[in-house]
Amino acid sequence: MHKRMLMCLIMFISICFLSGCWDYKDINHRVMPVVLGIAKEEIDDAYKVFLQIPLPSENQNETRIVIDSGKTINEIINNISTNMESQVDLLHVKVIVVGQEIAEEGFDDLISAFLRSRDISSKALFTICEEDLNTFFSKMGNHGNEGTVLLDYFEKDAGWNPQIALTRVWHIYRSIHSLTNDVAVPILKLGDTTMVEQTGSAVIKEGRMVSRIDSKETLLYNAFNGESTQGIIEVTDNAAVRIVENSMRHKATFVQGKPKLASTVFLKVTIMETKQGTTEKVIKEQLNQQLTERFNEMFTKIQQVESDILGIGQLFRNKLPRSELTQWRSKYYPHITTDIHFEVDIQNSGNLKM
Repeated sequence: MHKRMLMCLIMFISICFLSGCWDYKDINHRVMPVVLGIAKEEIDDAYKVFLQIPLPSENQNETRIVIDSGKTINEIINNISTNMESQVDLLHVKVIVVGQEIAEEGFDDLISAFLRSRDISSKALFTICEEDLNTFFSKMGNHGNEGTVLLDYFEKDAGWNPQIALTRVWHIYRSIHSLTNDVAVPILKLGDTTMVEQTGSAVIKEGRMVSRIDSKETLLYNAFNGESTQGIIEVTDNAAVRIVENSMRHKATFVQGKPKLASTVFLKVTIMETKQGTTEKVIKEQLNQQLTERFNEMFTKIQQVESDILGIGQLFRNKLPRSELTQWRSKYYPHITTDIHFEVDIQNSGNLKM
């Protein structure tokens, strides 16, 4: 009897120490935006925030666009949560769209705020819109059945293409604090016959947009960063080929105190179309020449603005002391020489007659 009373007393005391779920909010009382848009207001240097919130229904995925302004992102989100019937949960944001004016001014404070607050996932994709975000999200809101179009656009199992950069919040944060590695951020606008259209990628240096590259140059950027270019069709003067596999090999050296990079890109391709009389040798030579010229043109562009989006500095980290790495962008990168060669292996010649 005494033992039973003792056990009951212990259980009662244990219950008093349980915290319970006093701050739990049911999922039905939370709104989970999938797209976050951020623009700069012309007055008082304030921010304008756009939230695209899915509203599931039986027939289609409708969306709701919520807009508010304020001095900081956290202030705006708090205002939106106050005025809505449910709490805003930003952990489900998959795509962040910022205005081009923010990119040109620099978004290092914005990225730092995201990482500091932990309200937004560091894996959220980051993109730049080159037109007014009011117009951009207005069109998004008018197409209820296109509620996840931006998410699908960057999804590898849906609409992603190797000519589109995949840049996440943590990539930008790393580049801001890295001595030898920058990033490229995709640039979008409203399409004429499609919902969105890619116009290239922004070249980012220390958290600020300093230049831009086109879609074909973005393909090379993705290849350097280990993204597969499988499925892309390259067109030369005499043929069209499809890339089925790609890999790279680098050799980084110092010659008379100046960095030199020798790179070989291995491409496995399938011939799609050819002009009569075109041989495999001609196709390989033309493809190598075309891609080499494209790379050299892109590299000259990014070298002039001292932005190492290809991460070449990573290959020289073990060859320079820490004190010299701090000067990589200004002292070494502008003087690096590159020698790139594309090794083309034709896997399938189709109807090509030798």
